[in-house]
Amino acid sequence: MKSIAVFCAASESIDTLYVDAAHEVGALLGRLGAELVYGGARFGLMEAVARSSKDNGAKVTGVVPYILEERERVSYLLDEKINCNNLSDRKDIMLQRSDLLVALPGGIGTLDEIFHILAAATIGYHNKRVVLYNVNGFWNGLVKVIDDMGKAGFIRSNLDNMLLVVETLAELERVINKN
Repeated sequence: MKSIAVFCAASESIDTLYVDAAHEVGALLGRLGAELVYGGARFGLMEAVARSSKDNGAKVTGVVPYILEERERVSYLLDEKINCNNLSDRKDIMLQRSDLLVALPGGIGTLDEIFHILAAATIGYHNKRVVLYNVNGFWNGLVKVIDDMGKAGFIRSNLDNMLLVVETLAELERVINKN
């Protein structure tokens, strides 16, 4: 069983376009017989991807910082819950427990997760890929910033091997199947 970490928003004030995309990704994981590893919150895209994953037969694993537990924000959909102390622990556990990492649209937390994983890869801690699912061009600005940083010499390693951008669910499925 492939284990796919998904980084995404927990916000409830998100356009339904992104919620629909999260449902599609969850359904894909279920169809592929994969395990979803995610942040374990019961809101926003996190809950959407978890609901659809579970409804389609995927195992749902939440990596849950204690603060989410204390605030009663943990999803009820989890097949496995892994508690952790903080967001840094969460990212490290998600990295360890996954074969591939996929970023759906998100905010500051999602950016933190993407860059934490990429930074670790650039210095050799792992060789796992991060896939940006570019729903409605959401990641275009970030991709441009990263490209500009590379052209200016601020990114020493070749991110082309570590960071992939996909535009469609079919492309995401191909990447998951090849990984």
